[in-house]
Amino acid sequence: MKKGIHPENYRLVAFKDMSNGTTIITKSTATSKETIEIDGIEYPLIKLEISNTSHPFYTGKVKLVDTAGRVDKFMNRYKEHMEKRKK
Repeated sequence: MKKGIHPENYRLVAFKDMSNGTTIITKSTATSKETIEIDGIEYPLIKLEISNTSHPFYTGKVKLVDTAGRVDKFMNRYKEHMEKRKK
């Protein structure tokens, strides 16, 4: 790694997933005006909308949502064309 380009002010910071309440403590340089106390120790708090504990890719709860019916519209539009190609 190049010398002199990485920050030196790493400290323990709490990242809280607001969608499920999970808190992760790790080293970071992120700044925050808020703090949280965990086990009697106060940490800077960074609030997240989503993390690996709530993201569908990591939780395995991926859902395919086709609200506009795009797949059905495509299939209906090209149904005749696709049938002719099969012959």
